[in-house]
Amino acid sequence: MRYTWIDEYLLDKAGVTKDFKEEWKWFRYQIGGKMFAAICLDDNDKPCYITLKLEPNEGDFLRQQYEDIIPGYYMNKMHWNSIKFDGAVPDDLLKDMLDKSYQLVLGGLSKKKQQEILEG
Repeated sequence: MRYTWIDEYLLDKAGVTKDFKEEWKWFRYQIGGKMFAAICLDDNDKPCYITLKLEPNEGDFLRQQYEDIIPGYYMNKMHWNSIKFDGAVPDDLLKDMLDKSYQLVLGGLSKKKQQEILEG
């Protein structure tokens, strides 16, 4: 299985919480109550997608470069992207995408909330 480092990598970021949305079978990673990444499980409870948020132009560009990056699984296809868990997206690129998703969602929070999280 690829990307075994994801859980630790995301939980090491300031202010990140994790929960499991049972009806969706998703592990959700949130900051300030807003999701920025999710690990989606298949019917056998195995990870099948990593879903994250990117600027629309960047997401579109990456989907054209990698067949394992698709429009967001059950999400807004313009802002969200899903990466096949057993795919060939390089670890460094996926880390960069996760960092950007985190920053994008953090940047959408109020300045006060951002400060609380980052100084937390």
